[in-house]
Amino acid sequence: MMRSIKLEKIIPLHGAIRRTARLRQSAENYEARNLGSKQFPEIGSGEGRCHINAKYSGLKLVEMRNVSLRFGEKVIFDDLNLAVKKRERFVLMGPSGTGKSTLLKLIVATLRPDSGSVLLHNRDLTRVGRRRLNQLRSRIGMIYQYSALVSSLNVRDNLALPLEELTRKTRNEIDAIVDEKLGFVGLPDTKELLPGELSGGMRKRIAVARALVMEPELVMFDEPTAGLDPIASVIIEELIVRLQAERDCTCIVVTHELQSAFRVATRLALLYHGKIVEEATPKEFQSSGNAIVAQFLAGNVRGPLVPSTWQ
Repeated sequence: MMRSIKLEKIIPLHGAIRRTARLRQSAENYEARNLGSKQFPEIGSGEGRCHINAKYSGLKLVEMRNVSLRFGEKVIFDDLNLAVKKRERFVLMGPSGTGKSTLLKLIVATLRPDSGSVLLHNRDLTRVGRRRLNQLRSRIGMIYQYSALVSSLNVRDNLALPLEELTRKTRNEIDAIVDEKLGFVGLPDTKELLPGELSGGMRKRIAVARALVMEPELVMFDEPTAGLDPIASVIIEELIVRLQAERDCTCIVVTHELQSAFRVATRLALLYHGKIVEEATPKEFQSSGNAIVAQFLAGNVRGPLVPSTWQ
């Protein structure tokens, strides 16, 4: 029988707000240490900026070259080209059903394109062998839309699972990693809880902690704030910013929520009809002269953008 638990003892509302403030302060402190007097962008300002030093500037971590994919008669990607640089927060937007989540599957190679190349560290994932592919996958952390925690395992065991399956670490070493990752997401006292005993925002943060146990350099988020209340959404958004700033991670975020996109992104792209129709910084994106982008941002039903879900 499920244990009775008062969630306010784990994550009280005022505690969540304080933690959000600490996440923002942590990012500001990082910027002050590494970028002199420049200020960290205020959340929602559209002035997101990637903390990239000269060592990483311009280096591509992920690249898609002339990628095409069909499901039967439906064209998902049509000669798509895309590059994600190291240590940036890249946000991919687009109407529902345009293939945003499918693109993430191509990057982890659980799906292969009909043609074209998907590169990670300049290695074509469509051509590497199984062993090398698994090695490359171990450098990617994935946070799914519905968290995808194992419901029968408590939080500790959910985080420990990839370490137990993919490494030779001792139990003490695994427990130390679990404790560190839970501390990073602000949920150190949840190890014995089952996923069903957690709120939606807490489950999402536990999923982030699990994605980090293998120390990935690329972390991908599929609709990270979907279904969350405003405060939980801000906590997740600030966590993404802090993750990239403090852990040298590259983040790819898929979303169609505009507020979340502009709070998180250092660079934005819009996917429509199998192609990237716009790619820019948040400020440039907001002032884009592209009619499709303007319609998407305005939420106008009239214009060149006609998603299949509207028909």
